[in-house]
Parts: sequence; C-alpha cells; structure tokens
Amino acid sequence: MYRFKPLLKQTLWGGNKIIPFKHLDIQMESVGESWEISGVEGSETFVAEGAHKGKSLNALVRELKGKLVGEENYERFGDEFPLLIKFIDAQKDLSIQVHPDDETALRQGKPHGKTEMWYCLSSQETGNRSQKVPVLYNGLKKQITPEEYKTMVENDTITDVVASYEAYEGEVFFIPGGRIHAIGAGCFVLEIQQTSDITYRIYDYKRKDKDGNYRVLHTKEAAESIDYTIHDDYRTDYRLPKNESVQLIQCPYFTTAIYDLTEPMTLDYSELDSFVILIAVKGEGTLTADGEETTFRMGDTILLPATTQEVKVEGEVKFLETYV
Repeated sequence: MYRFKPLLKQTLWGGNKIIPFKHLDIQMESVGESWEISGVEGSETFVAEGAHKGKSLNALVRELKGKLVGEENYERFGDEFPLLIKFIDAQKDLSIQVHPDDETALRQGKPHGKTEMWYCLSSQETGNRSQKVPVLYNGLKKQITPEEYKTMVENDTITDVVASYEAYEGEVFFIPGGRIHAIGAGCFVLEIQQTSDITYRIYDYKRKDKDGNYRVLHTKEAAESIDYTIHDDYRTDYRLPKNESVQLIQCPYFTTAIYDLTEPMTLDYSELDSFVILIAVKGEGTLTADGEETTFRMGDTILLPATTQEVKVEGEVKFLETYV
C-alpha cells in the first residue's frame, strides 16, 4: 500500500476546506487543489512513507512496471501513471471550460485528452438543505451551433446555455472530453481524471488578475473540442445501500465504485490486472493487505499495487474505489 504526500496548489479561487479535510497542520491562506496521486510532469506526487519514501510516482512505475499498474496497463501507458486524483475547493467560481477528447487532443499536438468525474463532498454550505447550496455546471442544456457558441462567448451569454446543478454531498458527475463544465463557488469535490493538465478556458466572467489583465481564453481550441450533444440529465443516478459495492462510472479510462461500510468487508482483486486507488470521503477505519495494516479515514488516498490479491476494510467508512 502506498500513501503519497499531497501536492497543494494555491489558487486565486481556492478556499480553506482542504486543510482540515486532509488533517494538515499547516498555515496557508488559500488551497484550491490537493493533488493526491499525480504523474503529471512537473507536478508529480512522492511516496510519503515506507521503503520507497521520497520516490516520485512515475519513478515507482518505472521500477515496478506491471507489478504496480498491471501488465496490460503498463503496455498501454508505459511509465506514465494513467490517473490523476485531486480534491478541489472552490471559494470562487472557476472559469467555464472544456477539455479535448483523445482524438481532438492528438490533432492539436497533445499526447491525449482529459476525461474526468466529480464526486461532491460535504461542505459547510451543503450541510443544511435550508442554506444556499453551491452549484456545478455540466453540459449544454440547449442545442447551439459552433457559430452560435462563438457569438455567445463574445457577448457574454455562454453561461445561459450551460446546465447547472446543486452540489449536494454524494452527487456524481461524469465529464467526458468535449463536455462544457465549471465548478461554482462553495463547491468541494473529489476529481478522478486521465493524467492530463489540458484545460481550455471558454469564459471567465470578465475577471481581471491582480495586474488588471483578463485571463487568457482558449476560444479556438475550445471550439475544436466541444461536443454539442444534449442530454436530459448530466448527473449519475445511483442508490447506495450499506455494505455493498455500487458502480458509478465505467469508461475506457477508469472504473469507479462506491462503498458505505458499517461492517468488515474483504475486497477481492485476484482477477484484476490493475492497480486500485481507495479514497475515503467519510468516516474512519483500517485497511489490511499483504500483511500490512494502515488507518483509513476521511481524506486518505491509498494506492494498492496490481499484485494485491485482497484487502480487508474495517470500520465505518465511505470510500470510492477506482482503477483502469
């Protein structure tokens, strides 16, 4: 089992939920993102403890290869770890944006696109349904053409056609490459995504930075990337009984399930040729695998190598499980 030292990223729009959520005893005014597991060049996470302490994630992949990520995954992705896990805390609205899918990214000279998912975490605003609830934006709610898109960006009306949803704890959203989206002020989310840092900013509310300049927009690249398909509902509908595995997302880039345990459970990975990442989003318990036991509480992200056959989870803990 591997823990990594989180990579904290300060942003102009960041809040203060991540530090207590991650049990961090540090003084920072604004943390917008905590990158839990990352192989992004220049933003890699490092092993926090054990025999491999201080080693970067991609160095670990280079050393252990298929034993860490799975033989098929190593053939597919090589030395780059295929997933990026992060917590995002938005004190202010993020820009309206889009990421390219793999095909578009290749045409634009990028190695691959960016498909992701959000799991909404508890925040002060969502703790009481009588209070104002923060909002996420995901997908188009009205059919528009590429020409209409360009006009709406120019006249500041693009936000009128993006679907919005109240971000209650436990809500799940899938964001394939090409889907317009944004995280609203007050939202606190867990994000699971392809290893990529490609973001095309469509609209930024005419905000200026500290030097009085507008942030750069990527109107052309975004226009090449947008999927204009309309869906009735962009949320992932699911029910979560106690002590069962419930699949949330299955796509070519990751499969994610959720558990809400109140009694011990053994997870069998003997037939799975992949690493597994477990992310605790509520409660506390323990994980036992390969003769090793570790605490597992809200905010923890644990990487299990592909050689792991089974894991015993004990305690009262809600967590997500994701793998490729």
